[in-house]
Amino acid sequence: MDTEAASTLLFETLAHAVAGNSEQAATGLQTLGSQSDDNQMYGVCFGLANVGTMMLNRIYGERAPKPENGDMWALHQLKPGAFDADPPQAFASRFLVAHANGDTDTAMALFNAALASEGDQYVDSVCALLADVAGLCRLARDRSSGSAP
Repeated sequence: MDTEAASTLLFETLAHAVAGNSEQAATGLQTLGSQSDDNQMYGVCFGLANVGTMMLNRIYGERAPKPENGDMWALHQLKPGAFDADPPQAFASRFLVAHANGDTDTAMALFNAALASEGDQYVDSVCALLADVAGLCRLARDRSSGSAP
């Protein structure tokens, strides 16, 4: 799959996820995964994280970290050990935060660790990233329309 087709399918997949069309989102992500190599799938994750970063900045507005001032996004577990219990969710959250902070080395290391994981953990990790970014998109949309706190 060439880059333009993959980009189009990625954003269609994200739009389905934002709209709650989980079957169509899963089909799109499955197509991306089956027609992409590891480098292209890193690009898929990178693209999702780009959107996620934009949504974080939209949600937090003036309170968002300003990298030019040395500010960074931080991740706090509300329940100790939560990430240990859910490695795909840990990947999604950590990858998004690393990307939002411009830490490409950490993002790449997280991706490679997910890629080398056993069983369905890699697929689940990419799915968790899609779900998290879709959730951020919905929150940003709802806040801009005044329907969320």
